[in-house]
Amino acid sequence: MSTLPSLQTSPETLGRSELAALVARDIPTGSFVNLGIGQPTLVSNFLTEEQNVTLHTENGMLGMGPEAVGEQIDGDLINAGKIPVTELPGASYFHHADSFAIMRGGHLDICVLGAFQVSATGDLANWHTGAPDAIPAVGGAMDLATGAKDVFVMMSLLTRDGASKLVETCSYPLTGVGCVTRLYTERAVFLIGSDGVTVRETFGCTVEELRSLVPVPLLTPAG
Repeated sequence: MSTLPSLQTSPETLGRSELAALVARDIPTGSFVNLGIGQPTLVSNFLTEEQNVTLHTENGMLGMGPEAVGEQIDGDLINAGKIPVTELPGASYFHHADSFAIMRGGHLDICVLGAFQVSATGDLANWHTGAPDAIPAVGGAMDLATGAKDVFVMMSLLTRDGASKLVETCSYPLTGVGCVTRLYTERAVFLIGSDGVTVRETFGCTVEELRSLVPVPLLTPAG
């Protein structure tokens, strides 16, 4: 399989804000979306009014807006990651149990989560590394992973030691099995389906360079 030059859409790897803007652009108009803790929270800052996306936060809110700054900050108005947020016209609040019913009942079109590892078959590991001093904190991630119609993941492609987080099989405890459909990293966007892992586009690298970093067979749109 040869590299397609058109796959490289940026000469440099993407920063967190650039990656969040890309994810925001990919969310279809009218979607109901949950943004997980960490990198995914940045996505709210790049959604446009024209997209008419309704954001859900698991601590009990629909209609969340971008992150609050300055005089917008209300200590009682936060997302699940305890970050101050704004509310959009028509926003509503409800009991935590009702919030989880939205997640578990298949009412979310997309959730965007962070991860420690994603497997070639879409398994997700994002709540515990197995380290003896780590604090397990699965939260609502397992409900989101199994309840949302599509699971997008945002993460760095490599660990600090240079190991790929996109792996054949997850070595960390799983959050969900076969749930991830799309993976956004600073070097590439990967589509995960029944035929394997397809590179949609790359940033600051070629497909051949990705193949030298990732221990997973990588397809291109042309095969």
